[in-house]
Formats: sequence, structure tokens, C-alpha cells
Amino acid sequence: MYLLRVLCLLGILMLAGWSCSSMDKTQKGALGGGAAGAATGALIGGAAGSAGTGALVGGAAGAAGGALIGNEMEKRDEEDRRRYR
Repeated sequence: MYLLRVLCLLGILMLAGWSCSSMDKTQKGALGGGAAGAATGALIGGAAGSAGTGALVGGAAGAAGGALIGNEMEKRDEEDRRRYR
């Protein structure tokens, strides 16, 4: 039951994050990656006996990965803008 609550909360956070138009791609990537990583970590951690620790580690790794990907997307967009002026 605890795992279901965590997954529902993470789903709500993901939807809220993607609806924020004022966020740049790095921030959206960090939020989405963190939520997806936390959900995955909670599932894996729950199977191993510690859903909370799994969610924490997965969320941190997902946020870092999502931020890196979002940052690269921003760089490419800026490069395209300069190239096609």
C-alpha cells in the first residue's frame, strides 16, 4: 500500500512538472527524471526490502540524468537558433 501511495504521488509530481511552461528543459528533465527514477527505485527497493532507500537513490540518479539530458537539449536548441538566423 505504501508503494502505491509513493507511485501516485510521483505521478502527480510528474504531471505538475510537465505542465509548468516557465521551466526550462534542464529543470523539466530533472523533475521528470527524478520522478521516474524514484518510482523505479521504489519498485526495485521494495523487492529488495527497502522501498524508501530505493526511491531516494533512484530519484537522485534520475534527477541528475534528466538534468544532463535537458541541458544538452538546451545547448542544441541554442546552437540551432544561432545557425538558422
